[in-house]
Amino acid sequence: MKKIIGLLLLIYSFSVQAQDAVKAKALLDKVSANAKSYKNIQIDFKYSLQNLKENVNQENKGNVTLSGNQYLLNFMGVNKLCDGKKIYSIVAEDEEITISNIGGSEDDNDTPAKMLTFFNKGFKYAWDITQTVKGKKIQYVKLTPISSKDERKQILVGIDTKTNQIYNTISVAKNGTKITLTVNSFKTNQALPKNQFTFVQSKYPKYYINKLD
Repeated sequence: MKKIIGLLLLIYSFSVQAQDAVKAKALLDKVSANAKSYKNIQIDFKYSLQNLKENVNQENKGNVTLSGNQYLLNFMGVNKLCDGKKIYSIVAEDEEITISNIGGSEDDNDTPAKMLTFFNKGFKYAWDITQTVKGKKIQYVKLTPISSKDERKQILVGIDTKTNQIYNTISVAKNGTKITLTVNSFKTNQALPKNQFTFVQSKYPKYYINKLD
């Protein structure tokens, strides 16, 4: 009798986990579809990196404007502009500009837009805790990478359930490093200048141009 009860409890547990996984993936699908529905998105964010073992604690702020496969990212002293064909990394401190083709450099594998869609594949999904932050109901979904080669142990994606927009992501690496991205403001369908994603070389007359491709 005890074995039967134990088996039933095990089956029930697997059933609940499966239902939670489906529910979690459905919520993430809403987030992804929501992001793709906008003509453009402007995000101000906070970046935090912590590793207690290495005594590392860093915080930075940044902002990004996204429109399709074009973007303008300002983060950690670098302005990165993508016009849909090329990526221009502009470093004012060094007066240097690096130009590369999309798909031609290692660092464009993770574009800002992927912050809103990276969870679409490659993970196991689980329904996690719900928190109220500044009056917003934030539902967390836990992602566990399927590939053992992934350096990330798990990722928590916090979602504003009213807007179906990402509030934050908390990524924990196998080496203990925790990276938190928190969205401070999320604006959509803004009136952007026509040359928002156009690189004008004449604005940087003294800069060294480094073409990778």
